[in-house]
Amino acid sequence: MAVELRRAKPPDADFLVELLADDEVRQFLGPRTAATRDDVLEEIERSLAEPESFGRFVIDADGEPAGMLGFHLVNERSRIARLERLAIHPAFRGRRLADEAARLFQRHLLEELGFHRLELEIYAFNERACGHAERVGFVREGRKRKAYLKDGEWVDTVLFALIPEDLD
Repeated sequence: MAVELRRAKPPDADFLVELLADDEVRQFLGPRTAATRDDVLEEIERSLAEPESFGRFVIDADGEPAGMLGFHLVNERSRIARLERLAIHPAFRGRRLADEAARLFQRHLLEELGFHRLELEIYAFNERACGHAERVGFVREGRKRKAYLKDGEWVDTVLFALIPEDLD
């Protein structure tokens, strides 16, 4: 299966809204995640207007939309990007598309956009995502205890990072 990444465009909005609304995806997203078509379109437009500092990407599998991922610049001087919103459509799960897409994304951000450090923060209860992060080369750097209020409970998050030296 051929996996490719491409920057999201307005016609992708309906696919992204559907994916973000999926129960298997939504439970692992933060409360400020875009939920409406207008919110998603706004993010897509920002991604197109600010490609060096903000991105929303579609993961294509054999030319068909299969998932999404994104990033935003968190520190311009030190060239640090925060990765977010990796999600695979239910019809494509179980094929390790997320692993291949993540590796492509790492190279795009580090080699093409010139970031020095990629960071991600995952709810600690999302063991599948933590395993994925480690599988694709991210280094576990720490844990934020009871950092966020999620569904009425304080939850921990796990911090991961990747620098160019960590690439395979």
